[in-house]
Amino acid sequence: MPIVVQKYGGSSVADVEKIRKVAQRVKDKRDAGYQVVVVVSAMGDTTDELLALAKQVSPDPARRELDMLLTCGERISMALLSMALQEMQVPAISFTGSQSGIITNDAHAQARIVEVRPYRIHDELARGRVVIVAGYQGVSYKKEVTTLGRGGSDTTAVALAAALEAEACEIYSDVDGIFSADPRVVPDARKLESLNYDEMQELASAGAKVLNAQAVEWAKSRGIVILARTAHAQGSGTEVRELTAAQDTRVKGVTADVEMAVLCAGAQVRLPELLEFLDARGVRGRTLGHDALSGGSGHTYLLVPLADIHGEDALRKDLSTRFGDAVSWRGELGTVTCVGVGLNADWVPLRQSLAAAEELGARVHAVHTSPLQLTLLVDKPHLKALTARLHRELLGS
Repeated sequence: MPIVVQKYGGSSVADVEKIRKVAQRVKDKRDAGYQVVVVVSAMGDTTDELLALAKQVSPDPARRELDMLLTCGERISMALLSMALQEMQVPAISFTGSQSGIITNDAHAQARIVEVRPYRIHDELARGRVVIVAGYQGVSYKKEVTTLGRGGSDTTAVALAAALEAEACEIYSDVDGIFSADPRVVPDARKLESLNYDEMQELASAGAKVLNAQAVEWAKSRGIVILARTAHAQGSGTEVRELTAAQDTRVKGVTADVEMAVLCAGAQVRLPELLEFLDARGVRGRTLGHDALSGGSGHTYLLVPLADIHGEDALRKDLSTRFGDAVSWRGELGTVTCVGVGLNADWVPLRQSLAAAEELGARVHAVHTSPLQLTLLVDKPHLKALTARLHRELLGS
């Protein structure tokens, strides 16, 4: 029997009634002749609630203890779904990330999967059971519980699909697939029938919240097709896979990112010293710009996602203590990013983007381009309007 891995996000298992609906969907898949492995996120806002609880105790919680706390959310979801399936007379068993054989490095709060040993999953599938796995977590080679960062349940699902040689990896959420922009910001956003791995990874890294960037990276390296679908109805969804056919448009999507800050370092700051400081605190950078063309050691700006920074106040204090006024924290800026193959084959999209920003009165503080990406750094109050405008200008709607 072929294996299918399904992943359900927090909103899909937010309450008991939704868990029962997920159980019915899983049962239907099993009845259709598949062996099913299900990856679940924590119910609703459970992770945010646990994180808020931790911050009442400590403004900068120890990453190890955070992992011990936050992994409780997914364990609740997996156990309840297993119970719901058993009530439907479907044999099921729930596993933590550790029990599932998900081995990670030892980077607490933002670990990366290095190996999957799904021996127990294979055993239970052979016994005819549905296996439910707690997403977002694993165990390090030091036998420590670790978490994979925000959206890490996607990575769990794709990694398991690869290890189990699954026929498909289905990612379920509130929306039927991936859209060219956030429909809440751009009502005319269109559903994309397919995306290649690189385009999806760029969108995810730039703030689109449909799929996790590390999950897409893993899928690309293993050739796993991801099917992004809605958990609440029937729909065609979106396929993320390797595409060889010609692209139908240079720009596939436009996304904004408000959950970020910008670190600006003056010419007197040595770049290796700043990067060493950030590495020691597990602070990842999304984009780095360094200008030394005018002489001296150069100026640096670094875009920092806030999702995995659980002690922002402590980090800012440490920055000030170490670098003084030479490094500033800019929390008022965000990005609008356009993604597509051949996007920057000429200057037309950039010219249109800069003109649109100027007409909206949005000051462009920096521009970053790559073969697949065009990003404008602007003040956060302009993000929604600029996203909608660029979608209209570059995608024709």
